[in-house]
Amino acid sequence: MFQIFHNWLDRRIIQRSTITSAQWEKAFAALPLLDRLTADEKLALRKLAILFLHHKVFEGAQGMIVTLPMALIISLQACLPVLKLGLESYAGWSAVIVYPSGFAPQRDFTDENGVVHQERSNLAGESWQRGPVILAWDESERAGNIDGHNLVIHEFAHKLDMQNGVANGFPPLPAGMDSTAWLEAFSAGFEDFQHACNRGEATGIDCYGASSPAEFFAVLSEVFFERPDVLQQHYAAIYDQLQKYYRQAPLARMNNIGNL
Repeated sequence: MFQIFHNWLDRRIIQRSTITSAQWEKAFAALPLLDRLTADEKLALRKLAILFLHHKVFEGAQGMIVTLPMALIISLQACLPVLKLGLESYAGWSAVIVYPSGFAPQRDFTDENGVVHQERSNLAGESWQRGPVILAWDESERAGNIDGHNLVIHEFAHKLDMQNGVANGFPPLPAGMDSTAWLEAFSAGFEDFQHACNRGEATGIDCYGASSPAEFFAVLSEVFFERPDVLQQHYAAIYDQLQKYYRQAPLARMNNIGNL
């Protein structure tokens, strides 16, 4: 009964949306990555984005005012990874905070001698467990340009990873997936990727992913959607696992576009 009511409420929210066709067209045109989707997938993504906008709060930082066109661009990218997983994958938190550009939060940490230090790190995005997603607008705006890098997908992949605790590169897997196969593919891939980065080998994948299993999952999620050919070339087993996890086949989409 609850699910029936939930579905009815979602349909009502979607039907009452005031976003115009022109606004949708402009948002999709700003994100070449979405050109690969079928008409049905684009419609499903629009519906998810409407629900995302309804359930999440967008807040500007440092004087930034988040307009509807900006929120649409972020929401469409944020909803792409959960196109088949569903918006419930983003449950348990509510805010998206948008900075004009990179930001440098100050944090305290205590070293092994008990001395408290302060440090600042220049960041383009952050995801907090049970907290907000924080994004730099200049990076988010151009994230869908199909260059293998996508800040929005990266940070929301962390949110998926955090569904079962601290981000560690091992999100809760959909029913039917083999956790052993996932661990084997990602463990072997992470070790190989670290060696490749240490040797300075060019793979087309950002070596930031070599810093931890959590970053490896997030970076490879970016590549999965943006440059699936690169991921399949270097880490075919991981591409296969991500295809099963996200229940999407971006390489097939990419090849279909190329054959049009």
